[in-house]
Amino acid sequence: MSDDLVILFQNIGLTEQKAKETVKNKNLAPTLEKAIHAAGFQDKASDKSTGALLYALASTITPGAQPHLIYLARVIRDSKLTTTDQVSAAIKFVNDKAEIDEAKFNEECGVGVIVTKEDVTKAVDAYTETVKDRLVKDRYKFFGMFFGGAKAIPSLKWANGGDIKEAVDAKMLEVLGPKDERDVIVKKKKETKVETKEAQKTEAVADASKAPDMFFEGELSKLHVPGGNPQIKPELMVEHLKATGGKYVTRFPPEPNGFLHIGHAKAININFGLAKAHNGICNLRYDDTNPEAEEERYFESILEIVKWLGFTPSQVTYSSTHFHRLYELAIELIKKDKAYVCHCTGEEIQKHRGGPERGPRTACVHRDRPIAESLELFEKMKNGGFNEGEAILRMKMDLENGNPQFWDLVAYRVLKSAHHRTGTEWVIYPTYDYTHCLVDSFENITHSLCTVEFTQSRPSYYWLCDALEVYKPVQWEYGRLNVANTILSKRKIAELVNKGHVFDWDDPRLYTLPAIRRRGVPPQAINNFVHTLGVTKSDTVIEVTKLDTFIRDYLNDTAPRLMGAFNPIKVTLENLPEGHEEMITVQNKPKDPSMGEHSIPFTREVWIDGSDFREVDDKDFFRLAPGKTVGLLNVPCPITCTKVIKDSNGKVVELVARYENGTGIKRPKTYIQWVAESPKHGSPVRLDEVRLFERLFHHANPQDKREVPGGYLSDINADSLSIEKGAIVEIGFWDVMDRWAKTSETKTDYEAMRFQLTRIGYFCVDKESDLGDFRSHGDRSLKESVKKIILNRTVSLQVSNTLKK
Repeated sequence: MSDDLVILFQNIGLTEQKAKETVKNKNLAPTLEKAIHAAGFQDKASDKSTGALLYALASTITPGAQPHLIYLARVIRDSKLTTTDQVSAAIKFVNDKAEIDEAKFNEECGVGVIVTKEDVTKAVDAYTETVKDRLVKDRYKFFGMFFGGAKAIPSLKWANGGDIKEAVDAKMLEVLGPKDERDVIVKKKKETKVETKEAQKTEAVADASKAPDMFFEGELSKLHVPGGNPQIKPELMVEHLKATGGKYVTRFPPEPNGFLHIGHAKAININFGLAKAHNGICNLRYDDTNPEAEEERYFESILEIVKWLGFTPSQVTYSSTHFHRLYELAIELIKKDKAYVCHCTGEEIQKHRGGPERGPRTACVHRDRPIAESLELFEKMKNGGFNEGEAILRMKMDLENGNPQFWDLVAYRVLKSAHHRTGTEWVIYPTYDYTHCLVDSFENITHSLCTVEFTQSRPSYYWLCDALEVYKPVQWEYGRLNVANTILSKRKIAELVNKGHVFDWDDPRLYTLPAIRRRGVPPQAINNFVHTLGVTKSDTVIEVTKLDTFIRDYLNDTAPRLMGAFNPIKVTLENLPEGHEEMITVQNKPKDPSMGEHSIPFTREVWIDGSDFREVDDKDFFRLAPGKTVGLLNVPCPITCTKVIKDSNGKVVELVARYENGTGIKRPKTYIQWVAESPKHGSPVRLDEVRLFERLFHHANPQDKREVPGGYLSDINADSLSIEKGAIVEIGFWDVMDRWAKTSETKTDYEAMRFQLTRIGYFCVDKESDLGDFRSHGDRSLKESVKKIILNRTVSLQVSNTLKK
């Protein structure tokens, strides 16, 4: 890495980390360096706003505007362009122009135009009158449309976005007054608050109050409005707008070759959320062009997870639907002399691209073959005339371009594998680089959103659309979401599964979305977490403890409380009569009556958690010990341990205690949980297994050979799973189960049976439980059919300290 470049980039206000990241970007770094030198900031620092504009110029400039980079950098230096909108307009104006008409440039780019706050206020006031009925009707839910409409006012084209938002906020307050109960999202009532929170699926925006921050401010606020992306032929935009009605159209385009992971949750929220925020539509599109890696279970899981997160695709589409059209366009590309059939091996292609030494690039001998010959050979490929690896179709792009995405990318390859949808109809399949932009075009996508590693692909995306003269969407990149202390690579997860280190792809120790779901994490918690991260160009690496905090906070508000015991010890209350029984009403959440309540028995014999008793007391132990008094949660009187009974091996098997129901007993300092012994009530509920999960890896980055020289498999935490046998829980457990049975739509989402075991953690029911034939039991309780109960700990009540730095 060049230290000089890092310092140069810091001159325009980049942080050291951001400067280092930019230096690594081989496409952006030389462009930014040239812009800084052109603006004269190689030896002195620019002000922060000017530096930000130079960075925006370098990171968004088109190939057609590159010849005018020096001119644009200097007008930024001279403060003629003062906003990113003006920079975008300038790039658009100079694109593919041989010379610049300065007068027209100034006019088109708003040079010298000053829009004051007063101008903004007047324009927003006038605009308000045109939408006042809708504003009064929808109130604060109308913010997104109101703000978007205000930004589109022609006279405010060059206004400061912050000034527009300030005026919109002020106008809404003036017309509507402060937010009140009408602005609260009202959910459909069920029997109790807990049922509502557990059963209600979130929409694309988990919390409506957060929508403006995520979709109308920051990076996403800079996106073009539909119709704002120039086309190689104007009529293409006319046709596009006719097809879409000017709506936002996005898509979530996963490859069905594996299960989605936590990073995809961000992509799903951004694609579906942006469309929803602008009253548009979002498709789920399977990028199914690699039959060798695709399986039906991946298709099913992806759709299920999207719906689980609370999103409903406008359509479910497939790239394979367009195989015939893609093939026809490939023929057209050959006829335009923009594609050719090549017989080079992968090694030969790399050598022509300069090889490991990054030497000069050269054309292969097939590049200039006659068009007619390529057409004939391509048909032969289609008809099975070549074996795999013997022929490919490559796009004839620009070998002299510094961007590797222009080095004659492969468009088609021979794969003699059956496809899940088209069977054996095809033996050639299009590549991602060829397919993705064209299917975006076919589906009239307005905003093709992807992660930053595809930044280099944007120019080639545009090149192909223009080469075939089809509608051209806009590609826009955002930073990935990564998680520390885990592995997200499909290949490496497969190795973990195959070697038996985890159960399967949905093992709760993994961070695939099916695994997170199985662990009992609510989808709303994930969506809320993603919204707080915002959308930037920088990748985000989060500590798992931060995500756990969101999960814990959500469950604290929604999960009912139950008492239970691990390694239970029996306690006999010697001064209560045989057969003593009283029913105690317990709130599902203390101090929150709206969460409902349930009843449990209190009898002469109860069970306590093994960790709540210590035979040898000390000053730092506040629970039960011989001669010591503690309270029982939800019970009026405390107990005092009077006798310890052991088996022949010296193990404590029973305690005898006195129920302090007389007078003069002080309020105990500590209360412990308990479960009654009452066969009449089916108490306790005995659990077959309780699975307690810890981090799967010791280190934050198990793939970093510097941290983990032995490789990620050597970093596996041997104690990442412990299983408790013989645990018990109170009969309020059946209330949780029965509420789920009444409200669950699928009857397969066992993980939705969530609750807190007091002082232990949050838990859910695992899918390996056997609930019996409960679906045919009508309104009867699940306890009549359940045969096996396995619980998963979703998250502990406290942050784990087991991680290595």
